Parts: sequence; structure tokens; C-alpha cells
Amino acid sequence: MDAPPGGAGSPLAAPPAAGALPRRVHGGYALGSLATGAFGTVPGLLLLPYLTDTLGVAAGAAALLVLLPKAWDVLVNPVAGRISDRTRSRWGARRPYLLGAGLALGALFGAIFAAPFGTGPAAGAYVAVAFLATATAFAFFQVPYVAMPAELTSDYAERTRLMSWRIAVLALAILVSGAVAPLVRDAGGGGLPGHRWMGLFVAGLIVLGALGAFFGTRAAPEGLVGESEPTLRAQLAVAARNRPFRALLVCFVVQSAGVATVLAGVNYFADQILRDPEGGPTILFACFVGPALLVMPLWTRAGARVGKLAALVAASLIFAVGALALVAAPVLPALAVYLLVALIGVGYAGQQVFALAMLPDCIAYDTARTGRRQAGVFTGVWTAGETFGLALGPGIFGLVLQLSGYVSSDTGTSATQSDTTRAGILLGFTVLPALLMGLAVLFLRPYDLTPARLAEAHTHPADHAVVVGDESH
Repeated sequence: MDAPPGGAGSPLAAPPAAGALPRRVHGGYALGSLATGAFGTVPGLLLLPYLTDTLGVAAGAAALLVLLPKAWDVLVNPVAGRISDRTRSRWGARRPYLLGAGLALGALFGAIFAAPFGTGPAAGAYVAVAFLATATAFAFFQVPYVAMPAELTSDYAERTRLMSWRIAVLALAILVSGAVAPLVRDAGGGGLPGHRWMGLFVAGLIVLGALGAFFGTRAAPEGLVGESEPTLRAQLAVAARNRPFRALLVCFVVQSAGVATVLAGVNYFADQILRDPEGGPTILFACFVGPALLVMPLWTRAGARVGKLAALVAASLIFAVGALALVAAPVLPALAVYLLVALIGVGYAGQQVFALAMLPDCIAYDTARTGRRQAGVFTGVWTAGETFGLALGPGIFGLVLQLSGYVSSDTGTSATQSDTTRAGILLGFTVLPALLMGLAVLFLRPYDLTPARLAEAHTHPADHAVVVGDESH
């Protein structure tokens, strides 16, 4: 749908503002993280144990059922980005998807846990199909949503502030959805009925976030709508040649797999290692996410002082050290275990805020050099990678369960497990994510995008013929 001349989403729209954004835009945009946080957290936290301990699906098969639908987004997300790049409407290029895809996402999420076929293989197949449909809706919400910051402001520091708001709400969404969802499940009677109530609760959070982001950003400035590459293949080629983006993406995908491995293991760790299947998951989640709300201002100051790249490396190493130390959990007092989980949460908060603050810099760098509006394709590739990483986590943890001999159950509670299985759960929850998070920083070595280089790109943009060539320097 074409917009009127000079309106939102038209070629005559003003470029993004260089100064501070209104607080209502910060808050409105951040509310979208209720949707992304809930969907990014609850399936990774509860879907694998739902399949293994309620539907009776074998651990290896359950790992595939969790992995494959989200891996589908690797193909869908770049397409969603290209479509949103080319959208013209009176609501702009991105906001229509916040509303339409956001409402669809909420409805489909509730369907994942509806369990119309009870337990067994048919129930597992139904979950796979419902999860695939939900992941597709999520792609069309998340990609336009993540693309917006590069178009809301051209200010390097303002993007960090905008991301701080977003990550604060994201942390709150993860805390509420991750800690409260198991309580809703248990209050609903556990098993199939409890999971149905939990699905409705999380669906409500998603719809609230989608509506909040849509209405909260209605007065937000829109960036200049320039010409994009004529084909998806050409756009992906430009994204691949953006060296800072490429380095940041690979690092973030690997780290997302590490984070998702922790999420996938929370219930198993609480049950088999802490011996607290009832309150353990909620306490672990509160310790993991709670510090993020407290340390976010400190991370923002650290980023301003030492730079986003150095702060991202520091946050990643804090996460890795905390996770590695947690391997001693069987001999540590409960308080020490929870403090180590809180340390992991501090690192997670910084890792998220700086990676997401560096992404708009990569997009702005490309726009300045090419004069082409391709934020949707960059964020499509980004969210495809992130989604794949988040899907890999449960897949990895499910494989660990399978290899260590995990016994599935269709009773709603876990079966008795062997010492070998418990050892596998411990290593999968601690050593594996520590290695993924820590070693991923090595992929950041080619990243060299500084404020000075960004300013130079804006001042002396290269012509398109130079940009589409190799950027290996």
C-alpha cells in the first residue's frame, strides 16, 4: 500500500533524528520485548521437558522437534526482512508487522500447548507443526521490530540507550515468563491441563507486547526510505561483505546457543542436581534474570567508558567464568549455586545489550556507504542466526540427555535417572555453555567498527560500485 508523498514510509520521509528520542518512544519500542522475550524464553525453557516428561517423547526425538521448526526461521527471516524493507503503508514499513504478526504469534503460541491429541507420537507431531507455524509468525514480528532502531536514530550513543530500555524490558519479560510460567503450569494442575493454562498466560504476554510496541511507536521518527538491492540474493551478498556485521553475527549465534543451552537445562538441573523440581526453576530464573535489571545502568556506563566491543567481551567472559564455576554445584551450598547463577545473569545482560547495540551500528555503516535502505535484510539475517542459535541450545541439551541415557515419562513428572544421566545434565548446563560463550569472542577479532569509522562513513560515503565489492580491508 503506497503512502502519501512525504508521509511515513515514503521516499521523502525525513532521515532519523541525530539527538535523543522521546521517552515514550523508548518505552513503546521496548514493550515489544515482552513478545520477543516470552517466545525466546518459554519454548527454550519448557518445551523440551514438556515433550520428554509430559508427552513421553524420547529425548533425541524431542531435541529434533524443538530444533527443526526454529531452524526453519533461518530461511524465513531474510525473506521477512526483504518484505518489510519493501512495505509502504500509512503506518510505515515496520509497524504493520508489529500488529498483524504479533497477534498471530500470540494465538499460535497458545496452540502449541493445547494438546488436542493427548500424549504419544501424534502429540509430538502436533507440537512440531504448531511450533513451526508459531516460529513463522515470530519471524514476521521480530525482523521488522529489530530493524527499527537503525531507522529511529542516527546517533551512536542513542542506540545504546534505546537498547538499554529494550534489554531492561527483555530481562523483565524473561523473568516474568520464565519464572511465572512454571508456576502457572503447576497452579493449573501440571501435566496437560497445566501446560494449557501456561500457554494462554504466555500468549497474553505476547499480545500485550505486540500492542504496546505498535501503539507506543506511532509517533516515532522514520528513517529515509532509500533504494534497496533488486534481489534477495544481492542483498544477502551485501550483508555478507559487511565485515563488522559478519563478525558480530557469528559471535552472537554461537553465544545464543550457549544461552539457550542454559535455558533448556534449567528444569533438569533443578530437578536432578538441586533436587528441587518445584521451586528450583523459579529461583534459578530469578537469580539469572534479576541481576540484569539491576546492572543495566552499570553496563551502559561501562560501554560509554571502554566502548561497546570491549564491554561485550568482558560480559561474555563473566558469563563463561560463572557457568564454568557452576560445575561444582553438587558440592556447593544452595546459596553459592544461586550466586553463581546471578553472576551468569550479569554477564548475560551485558552480552545482550552490547551485541544488540552494535547491530544498528553495522546497519547504519552499510546505509551510509551504500545509500540503500536494507535494515530489514540485515536484521532478517541476524534474527535468523539468533533463532538458529536459540534452537541449537535445546537441540544440544536434548542430545546430551539422549547420550547420557535420559528416561522419558508421560506422567508430568520426571522418571528416576542414573548417575551418568545426572552427570550429563550437569556438564550440559555448565561446561558446554561456558565454552560456547567464552570461545565465541574469538570471532569478534575482525570487528573494527568504531564511532570514528562510523562518522567517516557518514561524511564520505562510498559509491555503490565500491560497496558491493570485497570489503576485506
